Formats: sequence, structure tokens, C-alpha cells
Amino acid sequence: MPNRAKDWIAQAERDLEQATASQEQGRHEWACFAAQQSAEKAVKALHLALDQKPLGYSVSRLLRELPVPVESALVEKGEVLDRVYIPSRYPDSHPGGAPFEHYGPPQSGETIQHARAILDFVRSKMP
Repeated sequence: MPNRAKDWIAQAERDLEQATASQEQGRHEWACFAAQQSAEKAVKALHLALDQKPLGYSVSRLLRELPVPVESALVEKGEVLDRVYIPSRYPDSHPGGAPFEHYGPPQSGETIQHARAILDFVRSKMP
């Protein structure tokens, strides 16, 4: 079976572009989710490039399970992204209001920045 790491990293880059576009359009909940998706797919790409089988959706766990050293600050960025995976999309994740009412420029800016840092890390470690 061919290694699909390049496809995963390409989609991670595209998802980060979508996060930025969503932020610019004021769709901050979607910017947060797309940022999480970018980071998740980027880390999965590195797992695949290193002949690992990535499982799950937790960016922080995927980072911790890499067979290369990962700084704790990067894992913490993954934890921030993990916290938006579901609540940025589902109304019942909040005590009231739709998800878009709970996300704004500070949240989308932070998640995009974290996703970019994780994507940069992954690119630096790709064989």
C-alpha cells in the first residue's frame, strides 16, 4: 500500500488556508475547527511518513505518540486545538447559544497560530 503522507500534509495546508479564509469572513467557529483539522492531518502525515499508524483525533495525543522528540509547548498548543474539536460545531457543547456565538477573533487567531506552529514542526521533521 502506498504511503499517503504527502496527501495528508497537502490537505493539512489546505485546511489551514480554509481556517484563515473563515477567520477573514468572520466565521470564527469554522476557523477554529479548520485549524484543528489542519494540525490533526499534519501530525497524521508525519506519523505516516515515519511508518506509524495514527489513530484518533486528539492532536496532543498524536503529538505525544510521535517517535521523535516534541516540545511540551507544542503539545500544549495541541491541547488548545483539542478543546475546539467538538464545541466549535455542536450547539449542545455549550450551556446556551449556537457555537458561532462563542468564538471570535481571539479564539480563531490563537487556533490558527497553533495550527501553523504544528504544521511548521511537521514540515521540519518530514523525511
